[in-house]
Amino acid sequence: MDLKELFFQMNQRTRESRCVSFATATSYPIKEVARVFRANHQVSFFRDIIYVGHGEDEQGSETGAFVFGYGTVVMWGLSSEEEKEVLSTLKMYEEGSYDVPEKEIMAYSYGNKGAVIDDRIILPSPHFNVKLAFSHGLAQSVKLSVFEGIVKKTIDTTRSIPEQLSKYGRIPLSKKEIQRKMGELFIERSSINLHFDVLDIPEYFWEHADLEPLYAMIATHLDLETRVEVLNRRLDVIHDLFEVLGNELNHQHASRLEWIIIILILIEVALSLLRDFV
Repeated sequence: MDLKELFFQMNQRTRESRCVSFATATSYPIKEVARVFRANHQVSFFRDIIYVGHGEDEQGSETGAFVFGYGTVVMWGLSSEEEKEVLSTLKMYEEGSYDVPEKEIMAYSYGNKGAVIDDRIILPSPHFNVKLAFSHGLAQSVKLSVFEGIVKKTIDTTRSIPEQLSKYGRIPLSKKEIQRKMGELFIERSSINLHFDVLDIPEYFWEHADLEPLYAMIATHLDLETRVEVLNRRLDVIHDLFEVLGNELNHQHASRLEWIIIILILIEVALSLLRDFV
């Protein structure tokens, strides 16, 4: 342990700072974002992640933000003004901006070894690699919250469809309305499935296996595995509802064809009778 780390553990063990995670968009063009931040900050690259250094706070702790390519940012020890500055810069480069950004807050301090107690992270070292290990879990959690919100909203807005099917034996919606509902369900489900891989164990830990226990620590605390399983089950519900709507659309189409055939037969019978009468 070097003198700087010893200084941190002796002087900051009981002091806490704020760690804030935001999910504001589907993705960021990470190279363009890095170029903009580099004009005023020290920037480091970690594959599709950049670290934007902001110097040190009054206790001598390094502060900065980790920007993830999948539309999230985790800020350590920044002031409210610095947080707004980071978000304002990212706003210009958001791809698929969320109407309401997701936000999660935790406190952090330094100690002899890493731990997560309640909503407080204890870092074993001030090095940004340690913060990055925790940031992976925090970024996944806030992104997962976005997915959970989308799925919950989708299920709530379509809850009446199975009830109508159970009560009336059919879905009292027009062909156009059913097609619109199917389009909405397909878009929501696809947008989540396309970015679902961000919830896997990050490849970063293939090369930094010594830091994976810290990631596992925050992932367990935030219950990521269970939440992903629940999200998968809810996506299955949306898939089933999509199939129900598809079956109803086919049923309506078949019924329409039957009526067309019946009407044509009646017309043919009427013409035959008219011809015989004439």
